[in-house]
Amino acid sequence: MTADPELLDDLVRLAAAGGTEIDVAADPIAARDRYLGAPVVLIGADQAVACLRARLPRRPRVVVAGHEPIVHEAWEVAQPLGAEHVAMLPAAEPWLVDRFATAAPDEPPPAGRILAVLGGRGGAGASTLAGGLAVTAVHEGLRTLLLDADPLGGGLDLVLGWEQVEGLRWPALAEAGAHADPSALLKALPHQGDLVLLSFSRDSLPGVPPEAMAVTMRAARENRDLTVVDVPRHLDDAATIALAAADQAILIVPAELRATASAARVAAAAQQHCPQLSVVVRGPAPGRLRAREVARSLGLPLAGSLRPEQTLCQGLEEGQPPAAGGRGPLADLCRRILSGLNSAP
Repeated sequence: MTADPELLDDLVRLAAAGGTEIDVAADPIAARDRYLGAPVVLIGADQAVACLRARLPRRPRVVVAGHEPIVHEAWEVAQPLGAEHVAMLPAAEPWLVDRFATAAPDEPPPAGRILAVLGGRGGAGASTLAGGLAVTAVHEGLRTLLLDADPLGGGLDLVLGWEQVEGLRWPALAEAGAHADPSALLKALPHQGDLVLLSFSRDSLPGVPPEAMAVTMRAARENRDLTVVDVPRHLDDAATIALAAADQAILIVPAELRATASAARVAAAAQQHCPQLSVVVRGPAPGRLRAREVARSLGLPLAGSLRPEQTLCQGLEEGQPPAAGGRGPLADLCRRILSGLNSAP
């Protein structure tokens, strides 16, 4: 990660000597979606302060690199960034070649997919759609994590009817922060069969530290076939990490003019972190606004539309998970979305 052409030339040369292909990002914004998944991250001294300001999540195997003498600011921020080494060129060139040579992982990258869901306005139905997607994914044979990233939402445990199911909630994970063991994390969460839930508790102040979200995203990639994240409309640092890690995102919008206007602002913010954004339009449409018209006005591909489903509302009030029966408009929509996600490269 560097915008310094001289440093980039040297790092490309050293990577070639180490037999490694590299991805290049000019700044933290361009690097965010690849930051957690890379075997090794090299941050140019010119971008070290910018990375700290961007509040990138802490992760292992980070190196700050630059030409001698490295600017004073780079030394100061190396530790807060979690960098394990500071490499000064040209003296550190042999060490960097060895680092590149051992950078490639021994195993292929994790195959787990991440799908984010967010509402175009309050009450759009994002939590219900997220719950339906998770339940449907389990019916399709996928090991699934349903993750609540909306601290001011009603709670995905209520959506599933799991408020009495034992297991850790976000506050306990927030205390562990970046030191949580990913595999142990998932075992400690509320679960039934192949569905695991991470939600908020009701006896503490809401909020997710970015470090805890980063650990959770890594655990999801490594241990789950699919992770569905309920993302808030007002993006905090944890939500942007979840969006940046997502392979795709779904924006659900009621078929109303004001809801569409609100959704345009939400979409603009979300696409900065997850460009693969599509829209689901939820009926009824009081003004007969068509789903394709909503999608066209937002400039987003249409992932599907959702008709009213009275039995769904009744079931949620009675503690029944959405799409649990595998029938109805929501279940049909969830299967189509998951089919498109699984067929995507």
